Amino acid sequence: MVWNPLPGFARVFASQPWVMRGAGVVLPTERLLRKLSGGRWGVLDLAGLPSIEITVVGRKSGQPRTTSLLCVPDGDGFYLVGSNWGKPEHPAWSANLRASRTASARFDGSSAFPVSVVEITGVERKRVWDQAVEFWPGYEMEFQRSGGREFRIFRLDRIALSEGIDCEIRCH
Repeated sequence: MVWNPLPGFARVFASQPWVMRGAGVVLPTERLLRKLSGGRWGVLDLAGLPSIEITVVGRKSGQPRTTSLLCVPDGDGFYLVGSNWGKPEHPAWSANLRASRTASARFDGSSAFPVSVVEITGVERKRVWDQAVEFWPGYEMEFQRSGGREFRIFRLDRIALSEGIDCEIRCH
């Protein structure tokens, strides 16, 4: 494995308050890169950070909604933190995940695979929040910027193929 200094640099860079004003540039660039690469990579991938592209059925529209996010890998699963760049409102994708038990995901350039979705609450939430902040210190700054909004945190785990047939039909 080749050493990559970009993830460390990105973590320091992202902890700067002025970076949060970059959402208007980063998000459209992310969409463009995902489109040009067939979903294989985006801004976070270029920075050497783990990103996941999730597709979940919209809770109001019933249409598939795809979003690329920073993720916190954990064993065979992933944590997603609904920081929404430190905005006071929850991101739309988090409301869609909250309303669904399954989604489709792509990680590290892989093909789409079905995942189960569990919102992390209660006592476990503190442990996962601490793990997420250790992984990505910018979450703490985003929390302060949001006015102290409690970010929704989700755990995604791969669903075995035989279990995932229904998800494949509903999530795409």
